[in-house]
Amino acid sequence: MVSSSGAVASTGTKFSADAVVVGGGTVGAWCAYFLRTAGLDRVILLERNTLGQGASSRAAGVVRTQGGSPWAVGLGEWSRRFYLRQHEELGIDSGFTPHGYVLPCFSPAEVAAARERMAMQNSLGLDVRWLEPADVDRMNPAMAPGLTLGATYCAQDGYLHPPRNVTAYTMALAAAGVQVLERTSFTGLITTGGDDGGAAGGTVTGVTTSAGEIAAPLVVLTGGPDLAAVGALAGIPIPVGGVRHQVAVTEPHPDLAPSRLPMVFDLSAGLYWRPEDGGMLFGMSNPAEPPGESRGVDVTYLELIRERLGRLVPVTAGLELRRTWAATIDYTPDHLPIIGPAMICGQIVNGVTVASAGGAGMMWGPGVARAAADVALGGSSPVVDTTDLGLDRFDDAGRSRLATDPIALPFPEHAPRAPDRASPAPGRLSIT
Repeated sequence: MVSSSGAVASTGTKFSADAVVVGGGTVGAWCAYFLRTAGLDRVILLERNTLGQGASSRAAGVVRTQGGSPWAVGLGEWSRRFYLRQHEELGIDSGFTPHGYVLPCFSPAEVAAARERMAMQNSLGLDVRWLEPADVDRMNPAMAPGLTLGATYCAQDGYLHPPRNVTAYTMALAAAGVQVLERTSFTGLITTGGDDGGAAGGTVTGVTTSAGEIAAPLVVLTGGPDLAAVGALAGIPIPVGGVRHQVAVTEPHPDLAPSRLPMVFDLSAGLYWRPEDGGMLFGMSNPAEPPGESRGVDVTYLELIRERLGRLVPVTAGLELRRTWAATIDYTPDHLPIIGPAMICGQIVNGVTVASAGGAGMMWGPGVARAAADVALGGSSPVVDTTDLGLDRFDDAGRSRLATDPIALPFPEHAPRAPDRASPAPGRLSIT
């Protein structure tokens, strides 16, 4: 809901800030840090639960610059460089390890598409090269030989450790002086000057929360898979959905030593893997699964994916699994991020910025966060051109006018319709 400028939260408590960021996951937390280090004196971060409690601590940690669009390349490369300089800048880091990423091709159509993407990536300065089938086999001795028609490869791609990333941004927030309000729910915007007293065409003057009212001229809305529900509380339709993503780690085996196991994304199956503790970490999403919140492991689908993995990396067929987990992660209909002003009925809500990494929180998160901070402060960003990444690219049904990014997990093609403004689905707001 949208409160009038005179509304007071139920506790009567009032705060003030230069900016309020909603959501304590990778995007929200780094955005708050970037706003503070850009010179804002008081930045408040709202988190309904605790920092990193959602997908940020349950991710696989893959950082890939081999995106399928210039936006994906730019955000991935900015994020990779940020991870590399974290220790110098912060005194702590997210544990990023460059390891090399192979995207194999199994059909002539995949080869043609991969070579076209590689040309785009090279034109943007990425060091991506083509591997012939024999090169793929030599580089990846754990993989069954003779299966591919070639692959693209970037040696600079790598992975990080998600819990360590949460620790890194938690310490960065504390060092920068961001005020973090955990277990504090965002409940609405406070605006002035809008149509019929609402937020459309108006200007934000603050937010309402479970802890009281906060006056602020800038607000950034994040929230991962629950961003649509966050938006609904403010009357802002945001076509972001949530879907289950599963990850598993095998027991150790000498054939899975890091030197024998580059990172691989089997794009046709939506299956990826990387080294982890002497074994293999692999992840997947089921494109046939309806959107929704789930943290339970789908054993049937996990075994189906293991069959595919066993054909590609035979040693895994006989290995036990050490760990399995699932997380609800966000997706957008075009698999691209959302970075831009909040909109209601085609009109901008001045002072409010919306940010979503579209399921690529570890991969694009810092880049999305920095771009969102830039847009909130000045309307544009040197990280990527955000002109076409706003909410205005979607129609009323959530369909995007942009082409779908082809290098993504096989999420559903359409996000569910955003909750109605008058009924914001109580209990679904879980800002992570």
